[in-house]
Amino acid sequence: MQKAIIAGALAVALAAIVSFAAGGAKMKIISSAFQQGGNIPSKSSCDDANTNPSLQISDVPPEAKGLVLIVDDPDAPSGLFTHWAVWNISPQTSTIPEGSTPKGVQGTNDFGKSGYGGPCPPSGTHRYYFKIFALDRELDLPSGAKRSQLDAAMKGHGIAQGELMGRYSRKK
Repeated sequence: MQKAIIAGALAVALAAIVSFAAGGAKMKIISSAFQQGGNIPSKSSCDDANTNPSLQISDVPPEAKGLVLIVDDPDAPSGLFTHWAVWNISPQTSTIPEGSTPKGVQGTNDFGKSGYGGPCPPSGTHRYYFKIFALDRELDLPSGAKRSQLDAAMKGHGIAQGELMGRYSRKK
């Protein structure tokens, strides 16, 4: 039963994400710290400094009114686990330096805190998705909102998105 609930929740989250970028526009999000599909450095994890890696954003549509950054782990035992959520980021933002937070509104991650919470898989290698969304409006969400509230507020307002995936395994 629990697996069915988790699978259903993941399906809903995936459908919501796909619907955000219905226009099909693609943005780019890259990092100088790791390549697409590569290993996230330990300094960006709970095993070390727990600071976000540097991120570069490009190909933001000119009509974008705000950006949303979400970092999540679909391999978490409890299902999709959000490590970072920031919205109402200026569409002119092209760089998020290592260890910094973009100017915007931060939500509560699934660690129960505001801000970046790095990879910290309980076992094995997990995938971490750094997702950027361009929206046709800013979101009217308070600081500390949870991921489900963010997903609901974004619905129907996505005009483009980009994604960077990195992997992390805990050092024993």
